[in-house]
Amino acid sequence: MSKANSTETRQREEEDEQGSAHGAAGEQLSTAPREERPDTGAGVPAMSVIGWVRWFWRQLTSMRVALILLFLLSLGAIPGSLIPQTSVDDMKVQAFKEQHTTLTPVYEALQLFDVYSSVWFSAIYILLFVSLIGCIVPRTGQFVGQLRSRPPGAPKRLTRLPAYTTWRTEAEPEEVRAAALVMLRGRRFRGHEVGDAVAAEKGYLREAGNLVFHIALIVMLIAFASGQLFKSEGGKLVVEGDGFSNTLTQYDDFKSGSLYDADSLAPFSFVLDDFVGTYEKSGPQRGTPRTFEARVTYAEGADGAERKGVIKVNEPLVVDGTKVYLIAHGYAPVVTVRDGKGKVVSKSAVPLLPIDNNITSSGAIKVMDGYKDKNGKKTQLGFKAFFVPTFAGHGKGQMFSQFPALDFPVLALSAYQGSLGVDSGLAQNVYQLDTSKMKEFKDKDGELLKKMLMPGEKLDLPDGAGSITFDGVEEWASFQISQQPGNGWALGGAIAAIAGLAASLFIQRRRVWVRAVRGADGVTVVEMAGLGRSESAKLPEELGDLSAALVTTAPVAPAAPEKPDAADTPDGSAATDATNEAGSRPVQPAEAPAEGAEK
Repeated sequence: MSKANSTETRQREEEDEQGSAHGAAGEQLSTAPREERPDTGAGVPAMSVIGWVRWFWRQLTSMRVALILLFLLSLGAIPGSLIPQTSVDDMKVQAFKEQHTTLTPVYEALQLFDVYSSVWFSAIYILLFVSLIGCIVPRTGQFVGQLRSRPPGAPKRLTRLPAYTTWRTEAEPEEVRAAALVMLRGRRFRGHEVGDAVAAEKGYLREAGNLVFHIALIVMLIAFASGQLFKSEGGKLVVEGDGFSNTLTQYDDFKSGSLYDADSLAPFSFVLDDFVGTYEKSGPQRGTPRTFEARVTYAEGADGAERKGVIKVNEPLVVDGTKVYLIAHGYAPVVTVRDGKGKVVSKSAVPLLPIDNNITSSGAIKVMDGYKDKNGKKTQLGFKAFFVPTFAGHGKGQMFSQFPALDFPVLALSAYQGSLGVDSGLAQNVYQLDTSKMKEFKDKDGELLKKMLMPGEKLDLPDGAGSITFDGVEEWASFQISQQPGNGWALGGAIAAIAGLAASLFIQRRRVWVRAVRGADGVTVVEMAGLGRSESAKLPEELGDLSAALVTTAPVAPAAPEKPDAADTPDGSAATDATNEAGSRPVQPAEAPAEGAEK
């Protein structure tokens, strides 16, 4: 019983010794900051005010909480991509509210129509920012300290390490250690000689990559914040032949960040010379755009030279940091309106709004000034317009376009007179006609006057009230002009984050020790061992390569002559193998670690 207890005690001591050896060898192998734990007998921190603050700060700046906050930020961005946002398209938000009267109060209470400026999203954003900074600062300090320090000396028993090899050589111990140091430094190890061994370390870029990843996240957060605070974004519809000047009054709609200054608008202008759109004419992709580009003439600054440019989808025109995107296209019928005396009171290209992929379009034609009825009284005219670039023909179903190109354009009009309501001072949709204060023109049957026109045809208003002629069709393009600082920083941060993450995942931090001592028989015993931050099959392979390289300088010594068997000895005792000072069996020539012997 006592013998069993003695065996268990010896095994426990060996396990403790092995654990301490690994602990010394792996000391500061990870440069992550140590977690400080309260030193209390019960293991519970004293929760004073300062204790609570420290506990909260340690939790907030831990890597675990940073990852949780990053995950919550990603989840929080999902509603912003699925639910219409006021900052992007207020009209879509209003339409959504009209269609979902039950969900609207809930979404408004949760600020889901303004996700990126909501209180809860901002709180996650700020906490993540603070967490990353609080995590990086101590980690960086400890990493710099590790870079300035040297690898620790060799453990007492290298045989306890996961990768190990040994052999005997006739070279002097000093020569072996010097050759090992040169060889390790030649393979980009940081090494130095400590006592009877050489200590070397490699893989510092692992932690450097980790730090780069987190710093890149901070850069991306700052870029995102600056982009939201200082951005400007507006839309402009331009008909062929018309132009745009980058001033606030020229925009159809304009939105900006809370810290944006309107004086920061880059001075430039452009004219839409031509819009070119071609479409697939057959097959399953019939009607799919093949060419979709706006050809413009632009000038930078008030007196800049004119230049030619082409704006395509996802290929914006960039002028002084401002990007001009092509986002939509449509048709603008050219109409001429005359009064009862034949006088032209209006002639213009009227943009209509597409309602399907074949650019079936609808809108309104408004004559606000210059028209007088047959009695000489000033009044206003309004026409509801419905346009198809490719008409199927009479008697072939409803009037919807069959193809996006101008193959058979037809314009359908219905006529009204009275007050358009534009003098009330209230904003009015240019694509809709308010007929609440208008009267219908009647045809001979007493019905609403309406007619389908092809280019060159006209609609005569009854009782000599005038006419409207469909002269032809121009094309229009809609542009988004945006200025968003921080995009370059965000892209650089994303690239750095990917590179840092790859380095932290694929680079292994490891240490190698080479011990060379003179054995009892005068022959030098060489031991090599390696230890990584985590177990990997590459570590024994690398140790094998290193030992094979060192063997060329410190070749394996010839095997010692075999001792006679026990039966041949005078005293009849069995011979025992010699052991080196490290307790490892000497390697025979055939066991030389050319392949990296491992124990």
